[in-house]
Amino acid sequence: MNRIDQTFRALRHRQEAALIPFLTAGDPDLETTLELMRAAVDNGADLLEVGVPFSDPSADGPVLQRSLAIGLQAGASLPRVLALISDFRRESQLPVILYGYYNPIFHYGVERFAVDAQKAGVDGVLVVDLPPEEVGELLPHLRRVGIHFIFLLAPTSGPDRVRKVLRHASGFIYYVSVTGVTGVRPMQPECVQPAIDTLRQATNLPIGVGFGISTPEQAAAVALFADAAVVGSAIMRLVDSSRSGGSVAEVGAFIRQLKDAVQAVRNTATATQVHSDSHGR
Repeated sequence: MNRIDQTFRALRHRQEAALIPFLTAGDPDLETTLELMRAAVDNGADLLEVGVPFSDPSADGPVLQRSLAIGLQAGASLPRVLALISDFRRESQLPVILYGYYNPIFHYGVERFAVDAQKAGVDGVLVVDLPPEEVGELLPHLRRVGIHFIFLLAPTSGPDRVRKVLRHASGFIYYVSVTGVTGVRPMQPECVQPAIDTLRQATNLPIGVGFGISTPEQAAAVALFADAAVVGSAIMRLVDSSRSGGSVAEVGAFIRQLKDAVQAVRNTATATQVHSDSHGR
């Protein structure tokens, strides 16, 4: 079984939501990225999303654009990112999702990419500029080696798009909480929850929410109705400040704050439900 499936199954059994931190490979360098991945594991991350640098990150806001540019300058090519995942896999079984754009994968070769990604220990691939109508060239190769293709849905996704995504989706659904690019506008939980509730009626897959989550309070709010909170720009903003005198430990401490908030709100909600049920009897 894919590590993503195992993790969400275990979390559902414990009635917990997942925390999925995002890290840009190569920012500030590949060695530090590996240290940050270790810090994420040590501080409660349930899955990891690792960004593959690309020169035209059209879906990303200023923070991640800068971060991806730094990764490119540090030499974080797709082969070197796969080598990074392979190094990480020697010491951790935490699920890893590669986040990126299709151009590097296309030039690498889709079949070769799928095989090499599986060998490196990749569990999921999220290609932000590859819609369901165009995934046919890559998807069969990923399925053959047991890697999930993580599809995006957004507030602008109509019923036809939702049906297309759910027809091919596996692993989990990544719901983009705000329209536009990453890290620019804050997520409004009260606006997102109705869409997640509706989506649950159409799929049994876990649903993660990302784009616009930047504080422990926002992560906790998402954990009340979603299966995962994905936090990217806020973490890489802290990595950026760390280059000016901070440390990997600071990033790890922030991830711990996020995870603690996600756990606490779920524990409180479960306890409240048990109390209500016992009084209802």
